[in-house]
Amino acid sequence: MIKSLYVRVVLTFLGAIVISGIIGSLLINSLYIGQVKTMVQDDMIQSGKIIIKSYQEEKGENLDALMKGVTSLPLYSVRMYDNEGKQLYTSSNEIGDQASKDEANLQPVLKGEVFRSDLNKGGRKEGLTVGIPFSIDGSPRALFISPEISKLLNKVANFMKSQLLIVLGCGSILILFAARYIVLPLQQLTRATRRMAKGDFSVSLHTKRNDEIGQLTRSFNVMAQELGTLEGIRKQFVSDVSHEFQSPLTSIKGFTQALKRKDMDEASRMRLLNIIEEESDRLSRLCGNLLQLSTLEYEHLQLVPESFSLDEQLRKIVIALEPQWSAKKVNLELELPSITIVADEDRLSQIWSNILSNSIKFTGEDGLISITAIEEGDRVSIQIADNGVGMPEEEIRNIFKPFYKVDKARSREVGGSGIGLSIVKRVVDLHHGHIEVTSALGKGTTVSVQLPLIYSTPES
Repeated sequence: MIKSLYVRVVLTFLGAIVISGIIGSLLINSLYIGQVKTMVQDDMIQSGKIIIKSYQEEKGENLDALMKGVTSLPLYSVRMYDNEGKQLYTSSNEIGDQASKDEANLQPVLKGEVFRSDLNKGGRKEGLTVGIPFSIDGSPRALFISPEISKLLNKVANFMKSQLLIVLGCGSILILFAARYIVLPLQQLTRATRRMAKGDFSVSLHTKRNDEIGQLTRSFNVMAQELGTLEGIRKQFVSDVSHEFQSPLTSIKGFTQALKRKDMDEASRMRLLNIIEEESDRLSRLCGNLLQLSTLEYEHLQLVPESFSLDEQLRKIVIALEPQWSAKKVNLELELPSITIVADEDRLSQIWSNILSNSIKFTGEDGLISITAIEEGDRVSIQIADNGVGMPEEEIRNIFKPFYKVDKARSREVGGSGIGLSIVKRVVDLHHGHIEVTSALGKGTTVSVQLPLIYSTPES
């Protein structure tokens, strides 16, 4: 039970209230009680002087009547002693106890000193007491006065206890609701997380709060949506990869069985062997792309920057892909001034190969692809544009997600696996660059890549 956040929040608030009450009481006691005691003692001394003056002016029966009236005061305990220490009058019910307390301080008072009990220096035995000297006909007397405030203090203490209990009670009820207000969204998040752990990514939490918990809830909804999208892509990828592997494997198996026929002529045999080789290459490329993506996703991947000619690298990529674009009679326009860059040459080669391969795949016969490079301060901008099939604008934000395909049927037809652009995006990010895609369905696609001319490692 104590492990519950709800219980911990409630106990924390209650503990804060109790501790605050204790600290407040101690501060009040240290700051104000001393002043109050001094004021009470001053008041008792003034009252004592009035009693002494009245006592000195009265005689006989009037004197006894006066002292009986004084000693019957409800708020004070009054004791009077003669020069021999004999108690002449008292209003205390605890005569012996009060006399023993006064005895220790009686002689200084009879000698003319005013006595004030000091509760901070061990004077708690005397209580809040004052002793006042005076004389009658030259004979010294002592008047001791103590406030009868124990009942009053008890009432005050009981009142404070009642107040504390009321505060604790009302505070506890309010804290129960306040803690629930804090903890309930977290409990909802916990239940939603468990649903997600079971594969339900359709969960969505509603909130009107704008505090940190509201932000957490909205972030959770975004995460659930992204995970749901990624899960759908993953399932589609499994289906696509299964097909990508199954198709060449089926072809290889079928052609291998055909090669076992003894009546097959040499030309047919060579044609089947070429097909088997092509399908094997297709499997190899798919495995290579998967391995590249896995390597690039490694958090601590270290790039190997070196200085090289970017324009020369782009021309080499164009030459390497000549069989693809020449087979479709695609025209290429290059505008590549001399540019030297410091970056990982092999990784950048992956960028241009993937982007240009996609442009060739989705550009029709006699189409046009242009490659442009421009230096812009300490960065370089490369654009690869085609007039191919293009894509809907709403698809652009998803194309860099692993295994995503805009046109699944066409991607399968041209041999795409949905991994190439994920590799491109990761390499650009590793170089602290930026990639942007603009496209219109039926009008073509433009891919813009911006890279720093000099790659800086995290250590530098």
